[in-house]
Amino acid sequence: MDPTIPPARPHIGEAEIAAAVRVLRSGQVVQGPEVAAFEEEFSTWVDGRHCVAVNSGTSALHLTFLALGVGPQDEVIVPSFSFAATANAVRLAGATPVFADIDPATYCLDPEAVAAAITPRTVAIMPVHLYGHPAAMDRLQALAERHGLAVVEDACQAHGAALHGRPAGAFGTAGCFSFYPTKNMHALEGGMITTADAALARTLRLLRNQGMEQRYANEIVGANMRMTDVAAAIGRVQMGRLAGWNEQRQANAKALDAQITTVPTPVVADGAQHVYHQYTVRIEGDRDATQAHLTSRGIGSAVYYPTPIHRLAPYAGTGPWHLPETERAAREVLSLPVYPALGEGDMARVAKAVNEL
Repeated sequence: MDPTIPPARPHIGEAEIAAAVRVLRSGQVVQGPEVAAFEEEFSTWVDGRHCVAVNSGTSALHLTFLALGVGPQDEVIVPSFSFAATANAVRLAGATPVFADIDPATYCLDPEAVAAAITPRTVAIMPVHLYGHPAAMDRLQALAERHGLAVVEDACQAHGAALHGRPAGAFGTAGCFSFYPTKNMHALEGGMITTADAALARTLRLLRNQGMEQRYANEIVGANMRMTDVAAAIGRVQMGRLAGWNEQRQANAKALDAQITTVPTPVVADGAQHVYHQYTVRIEGDRDATQAHLTSRGIGSAVYYPTPIHRLAPYAGTGPWHLPETERAAREVLSLPVYPALGEGDMARVAKAVNEL
């Protein structure tokens, strides 16, 4: 029997191991030269914006809201169809997440739903570039400018994604990336905040490092959310391969698009560059039975996300929320293997198993 194809497979090669060992031997292991180099190099992926490295994507989101002064009495419009960290970052800052529905084609925030959710307490919009597909940033930015709102891009799944040639993380007031092992590139763990605002970048650097730029000269109340140099060194190696890996993901997605005939495959909006962090189809019948069938054929799959955030325990009862497309997506989505280590034969196996449904 052919080996099982898992739904995701993080890459940790000899170059990543060598980079980690090099840093460990250097003795400069936290917030040192590797972090500075990673920040400078990552800026080329976001139109030269300031980049601030932190210890996770969730920390990136959390610190961004703290730096923007978002807090009690404020509302931030977010999608419910996302990982819980999207709303958690708002709640951790003391503000209230307001859930808006998604575009059923792209799974990203629907600008019309966002417009309907704006109240006098709204201070920001947080679009999520879900699965590696950019949100409708042109329409969302125009909406934010009209109402004087900040835009915080959750780009944790969208390294290298773009809309009309402009990269994810280079639209809003700030953009936030994750370097968790299953992302299109990783640093074992870590995050990055991107912004065109130099003053905001400085505040973020203070917040991640106990509120100080110079040692023991604390300027504000901060936290310890620094990135290690080991993580940064690994991230730099991975970043050097990101363009090629994204191209391979796109080629794998194209192969699946061409071969899958029994279920709706991902939609790519006009002008969007999808980097396929996930290749997500819709199962309109019995999704559990579908997953069991794929497992029996040696094909891994995963559901991102089976429970919308507004129905998770910390947010239950905060509504009422009318999110029909969010609820439908949570019932139907299924992500198939698409990562760059897979080849043409693997794509054919995945498609064949799906088409047997």
